[in-house]
Amino acid sequence: MAAHRRAAVLGSPIAHSLSPVLHRAAYEELGLTGWTYDRFEVDEAALPGFFETLGPEWAGLSLTMPLKRAVIPLLDGISETAASVDAVNTVVLTQDGRRTGDNTDVPGMVAALREHGIDKVEAAAILGAGATASSALAALSRVCPGEIAVYVRSEARAAEMRQWAERLEVSVRIADWADAEQALHAPLVISTTPAGATDALARSVPERPTALFDVLYDPWPTDLAARWSAYGGAVVSGLDLLVHQAVLQVEQMTGRAPAPLDAMRKAGERALAAR
Repeated sequence: MAAHRRAAVLGSPIAHSLSPVLHRAAYEELGLTGWTYDRFEVDEAALPGFFETLGPEWAGLSLTMPLKRAVIPLLDGISETAASVDAVNTVVLTQDGRRTGDNTDVPGMVAALREHGIDKVEAAAILGAGATASSALAALSRVCPGEIAVYVRSEARAAEMRQWAERLEVSVRIADWADAEQALHAPLVISTTPAGATDALARSVPERPTALFDVLYDPWPTDLAARWSAYGGAVVSGLDLLVHQAVLQVEQMTGRAPAPLDAMRKAGERALAAR
């Protein structure tokens, strides 16, 4: 009988998470019959108590909002990538009790772009300046040597993005959200906004758009992504990001590589179609 190993995704809210679908599909494909992956509703206040319950059977945790920063004090160490954005979405647990944090969102974004043939762009634009925008900025630091325009709604957000840019050593130009339609002419546009926030921009998509990375996956497609695709532009979806970051999580937690990207993607597509 295979040894029982556990993993899970934590966050609040968490019921919508596709992570269990993706990780379980990977376990099945890899023949890891003794592995389980669950989801737990855990907020910042409950996180330390949850960590106290973890036994040696636990292999790893995936973290979503609002835990990506709150978890850091509970860990024995974090990777350079996680430190660069002050966010951990992956915790690897060893049987001797060590807890190490990483961020697979950043390399997941880079991998999703590369899968669509986007290895390098001379300039880019980011729509929004929330938590995902810092990961987008870190990903762009690896593929965009030129200026990155960030379209924000508030001066507070603008100040945060300037700090991230300085930390990541990238060139950023802050622009007002009122001018966001100008972003659509950039060689690469990354939309990090909540559902509905970019719907009004769909009518401003240029006739020959370049590349759009919309981090949403439900509902999909967004109005912006649908218009972009209809005009022949390349579109990278939030599911692409979710699958690529999950691939890296599976490899770290199980020690098995490569993780089955295609099987995980198909499982995610089926789950979304059933919603």
